[in-house]
Amino acid sequence: MSEEFLPFSRPSISRAAIDEVVACLESGWITTGPRVAQFTENLQAYLSAPFVLPLASATAGLHLALLALDLQPGDEVITTPLTFAATLNTIVLAGGKPVLVDIDPHTLNMDLNQVADAINEKTRVIVPVHFAGLPVDMDVLYQLARKHELRVIEDAAHAIGTVYKDKRIGSFGDTQVFSFHPNKNMTTGEGGCVTTTDAELARKVSLLRFHGIDRDSWNRYGKSGKQDYEIVLPGLKYNMMDLQAALGLHQLKELDHFIARRTELALRYQEALADWPQWELPGAPAFHHRHAWHLYTPRINESAAQMSRDEFIQKMKEKNIGTGLHYRAAHLYPYYREQFGYQAGDFPYAESAGERIVSLPLFPAMTDAEHDRVLDVMYSIFS
Repeated sequence: MSEEFLPFSRPSISRAAIDEVVACLESGWITTGPRVAQFTENLQAYLSAPFVLPLASATAGLHLALLALDLQPGDEVITTPLTFAATLNTIVLAGGKPVLVDIDPHTLNMDLNQVADAINEKTRVIVPVHFAGLPVDMDVLYQLARKHELRVIEDAAHAIGTVYKDKRIGSFGDTQVFSFHPNKNMTTGEGGCVTTTDAELARKVSLLRFHGIDRDSWNRYGKSGKQDYEIVLPGLKYNMMDLQAALGLHQLKELDHFIARRTELALRYQEALADWPQWELPGAPAFHHRHAWHLYTPRINESAAQMSRDEFIQKMKEKNIGTGLHYRAAHLYPYYREQFGYQAGDFPYAESAGERIVSLPLFPAMTDAEHDRVLDVMYSIFS
């Protein structure tokens, strides 16, 4: 194989971002400090969000947002099985019971009709996932939430920059959690944030993210700060570092450009694969939106392809092309089968997607020639 390995994802890090990280290191202030404060302000402006709380990861954000709701034993949280395990794990860790509903096979987002059917007197929260950067139908979702007086925590890990009917995810609704992992549309290395319209939830998340201390280190160790503090509740240590924010400051400036290129590449896949019987391509809802295209996730038609998804992934790897698997249906993992009684057949659309889905290479620096290479290799596999 003469051509080097092409990964399914690769972050685009500018020289300005690298210089910012070096400047952060040289400043001597590398944990939560002035760059996190500036990143918070910039995110707030970009998202038009009332409250923004940067954190160590999106998993931390889901955990803290749920903890802030003070779930009680037996409280149910409705979500989707087609998601990374962190969505379900944090529900359990916050004291809730994950109640799953199947997906819409066209969009791969949770089926809101089934959400309505799953609501009962024990339901406290709905956690939709904007899968691959495609927004859930927010009007329908929030109508349901208001009708039943439920909280909504949007797992927006894939959706920084996603737009629903001319409004960015994070600018409206209840609470959102974004991810800045290296394979996401922008990165801080690891990292994430919570956005919310709820001042009290923001206050609780702010306390919970750093030991329950009523004042962060920048306000204690800076020139004008005071070292004294109070512990007002038992918290965790989920704060973002200035080292991470140094990357984020420059990534955020480029985010819309990154999404524009991702969109070009995703639509290029859509056009090229439209007539291939081996693939079922990502669908789109009728409402106006901007898909962030965090992932491009067709599903293999095994009978037409004459191979399984896993066999396809292996053949691509042999040709030096990386792919991703996002995701296996989470209810089939041993913990969720054993603890909550889920089993194969419970959510057939999510299970079918989880068995057939593939993430093809997609990242802003990907060239048209690299894109053509992926398609050429795919063609050779099926020839």
